[in-house]
Amino acid sequence: MEPQKLTEYERRRLENIKKNEEMLASLKVNSRLNDLSAATKRQRAQTKSYKNSPEKKSKTETPIVIRRSLRARGMPPNASTADGLKDGFDETTLKIPRQAHMMPKKSRPVMGTITISDAYIGTEWDKKLIDKILSVSKKSQLSCIGGVKEETDGGFSDLAVGVSENEGTGCPEMKNKLLGSIDVEKLALEPENVARVVPGRIMSVRFFPTADMTTIVVGNKYGNVGFWNVDAEKEDGDGIYVYQPHSAPVSGISLQPFLLSKMFTSCYDGFIRLMDVEKEVFDLVYSSEYAIFSISQRPDDVRSLYFGEGPGELNIWDERAGKSSFSFKLHEDKINTIDFSSENSNIMATSSTDGTASIWDLRKIDSNKLKSLKTISHKRAVYSAYFSPSGSCLATTSVDDIVGIVSGANYEDISMIYHYNQTGRWISTFRAIWGWDDSYIFIGNMRRGVDVLSSISRNIIATLQSEHMSAIPCRFDAHPYKVGMLAGATSGGQVYIWTLD
Repeated sequence: MEPQKLTEYERRRLENIKKNEEMLASLKVNSRLNDLSAATKRQRAQTKSYKNSPEKKSKTETPIVIRRSLRARGMPPNASTADGLKDGFDETTLKIPRQAHMMPKKSRPVMGTITISDAYIGTEWDKKLIDKILSVSKKSQLSCIGGVKEETDGGFSDLAVGVSENEGTGCPEMKNKLLGSIDVEKLALEPENVARVVPGRIMSVRFFPTADMTTIVVGNKYGNVGFWNVDAEKEDGDGIYVYQPHSAPVSGISLQPFLLSKMFTSCYDGFIRLMDVEKEVFDLVYSSEYAIFSISQRPDDVRSLYFGEGPGELNIWDERAGKSSFSFKLHEDKINTIDFSSENSNIMATSSTDGTASIWDLRKIDSNKLKSLKTISHKRAVYSAYFSPSGSCLATTSVDDIVGIVSGANYEDISMIYHYNQTGRWISTFRAIWGWDDSYIFIGNMRRGVDVLSSISRNIIATLQSEHMSAIPCRFDAHPYKVGMLAGATSGGQVYIWTLD
């Protein structure tokens, strides 16, 4: 049988194999591999049964770590970094560079108005929520002006709101707010008052400030704003509606009782948005290259916003002018909370990561600087400073495991109460709030409960616990017009509502 003829490709392949073998033979590669294998076997045979201790490296030796950003590697940002807050985010370690104001501005697109329908990501139709807010808002406006209103293209005028710097809110509902001590032992958590409102960690929680509806609004780390209409009928679904107006953690929510159709939200992305239910939009009212960590409004002024921007700046935004009217450097690090005294709306309190909480008089401006009335120092970051309902006391919460109570005519009396405040990386920091009078302070604990502190005895007098709580409540709000109704929010997106038996 004749041998099969090789193709040109097969013939060249055999020639290449022969050349490679000749090259390996000339270099004696195979013999060296055999010698190396034999040496390795001898070394293994001589190895003892215990492990040799590794040689200690010199302390002066510095490891070389090469880091490349996702952008440099040609990769898109992942979910853990695109939202501006990693899952392992620890608020106690977040720092703003002291020279942040000297850093070059970052160029990023400025987003405009977002319609409510475009921002909505819920499963239920949100028309019922919108109609409910509008009806309650109109009723609240009429009650605050004695049934007389003056409408303008932008809503209600200052006359209709009925406010001035010297007259307080001008709203009977606010002036007649119920006060009085309650029996904290009677606060209970019913299973129907538990709901998961948004995905992920809740950063802010607020009750709608009205007695005509029980609705909670929260902001989470992903930029979601969620509503829970607790009074929703069964045929309306679960009463939960979720929107996405922001791209990073929602740092604050501001609502006024006489203008419920408008809600401000601030965000770590440097945006402040106004949710205008009448226009059905999320308007962009302010943008910054720096993060915004807190937001608030004076109880007698719906036209101005006070917010903490970047490394310790307090900015005041005027709606009439459409721009910032004042800016003050109040702290060396970020401002975590801003609050106003109900007794005198010119008195403001701020808390900061620089380890201090300060009380300011807005009437005392000297050379474009605010003068501090009192500064309370902690050993670590201070994450909240809230006035009591009467405005005569201030409660501070710090990561140094202290809840401070400041009182006295000139805020000269300071008491420090020990409370374990180490929440770690996965849970939002604790922020102690006042209840419905100056008697009690509520703060979460790491045992899935709520500690009740007495401002009189200056210690923990009770702990609220329930089998229905599956997570640690860390952010709270007390309903301003329903005594005994307390909302607690968790890092898992749940909201718990305690009520009186």
